[in-house]
Amino acid sequence: MTIFEKSVEGRTACPLSHCDVKEYKISSSFLRENAPKLPQVDELTAIRHYTELSKKAFGVDDGFYPLGSCTMKYNPKLNEKVAQLEGFMNIHPLQDEVQGAMKLMNILEKRLCAITGMDAFTLQPAAGAHGEFTAMLMIRAYHTSRNDLQRDKVIVPDSAHGTNPASANMAGFEIVNIPSTPDGCVDMEKLKEAVGEDTAALMLTNPNTLGIFDKNIAEIADIVHQAGGLLYYDGANLNPIMGIIRPGDTGFDLVHLNLHKTFSTPHGGGGPGSGPVGCKKFLEDFLPAPRIRETEDGFEFFKSENSIGRMMTFYGNFAVLIKALCYIETLGREGLRKSAKISVLNANYLRKKIEFLPSYTKGLCMHEFVVSLEELKDKTGVAAMDFAKGMIDYGMHPPTMYFPLIVKEALMFEPTETESKETLDRAAWAIKELYELALRSPEDFHNMPLSTPITRPDEVKAARTPELIAEE
Repeated sequence: MTIFEKSVEGRTACPLSHCDVKEYKISSSFLRENAPKLPQVDELTAIRHYTELSKKAFGVDDGFYPLGSCTMKYNPKLNEKVAQLEGFMNIHPLQDEVQGAMKLMNILEKRLCAITGMDAFTLQPAAGAHGEFTAMLMIRAYHTSRNDLQRDKVIVPDSAHGTNPASANMAGFEIVNIPSTPDGCVDMEKLKEAVGEDTAALMLTNPNTLGIFDKNIAEIADIVHQAGGLLYYDGANLNPIMGIIRPGDTGFDLVHLNLHKTFSTPHGGGGPGSGPVGCKKFLEDFLPAPRIRETEDGFEFFKSENSIGRMMTFYGNFAVLIKALCYIETLGREGLRKSAKISVLNANYLRKKIEFLPSYTKGLCMHEFVVSLEELKDKTGVAAMDFAKGMIDYGMHPPTMYFPLIVKEALMFEPTETESKETLDRAAWAIKELYELALRSPEDFHNMPLSTPITRPDEVKAARTPELIAEE
């Protein structure tokens, strides 16, 4: 039941006292002709309604959340507390004095440079895909500044995140899709065939979407650079190499990071996120403006001569930046390295525990792995979607489904470093129970989940033709 269905004419939760100041007559041109159609409910009804809704949502604080490639790690409450400090929470970007905020952002930029091996960063982009788009605009501006106008193609492996080709296309590039090897790594021969005088960049995720680190990365970088292109790093999978391997040391020229993934800031419900972009020195002049620099008199904003301009109102999602820096400072250098190592350990532990599901990721994986339910579907009719729905009834969020696209009936698991051995053991037990149920009674999956308000919605129809409340 919606809050509008609970509305009762004349009921209110907040009675207003008599106005003791002179009424200001606003021009009728600024006033609406009809009153807004707002729900009329008392305070208790409003509280109960939204409390009930909150209980129906599932987040990382509720249970196991192995959403592959999304890195749904626990969000430390210390970070939330720091972000709510009065000096951070009650400032406004139009204030003349925001030196503390500027210092925080300057420190975060330096930390991200140290972690990635880049020379400069912008904190403006509001999400990973926004960071991709920012980097693509920088790449375009770089080639344009060199009068290298024929470079209009961006190479993207078929195992890449879908936002990669979308971001490059939005920046005006033509996409060249190249096949991957069975382990999701770059097909070196196909790459050599694809690069040329029209190559602007190669977009790459390493580790890739199958959870495998591409050991050919140095050779890949040489091939792209010798052709005159740039190498772009999709930072969605940084978590297992954080503090161990720096993308900048393996040949990458630009990188975006997902602070709302790798650095533990909340990103449920679609945001807010943060996708800072870093680059090597020769690309620094193209970073979005304004940027921050330290002077003898404090911090100031400045704009580079060849900047691609502003990518977001003001300076980014500031509260997310606070939480990310708090996470980095709390863990420190060794803590970040340990975090990465445990994410790899957890992924391999769970993968071994559920090896009855055919793994598409061969050998040791990094932070995530992919299983294929193609064989199970052929045998029982239980598809990856059905299996994932069943996991909900066992108190788990489903893993990523049907991705990467190169794997049929794919389920991608990413048990982050913040999950305990006991949680992983229970998850493995539940997955085995579901597997045995699929073999024994596959028809049971057609009604799952049974523990949710809505059981089997038509996801495609819901996305393409959503039913919204019509205004009377």
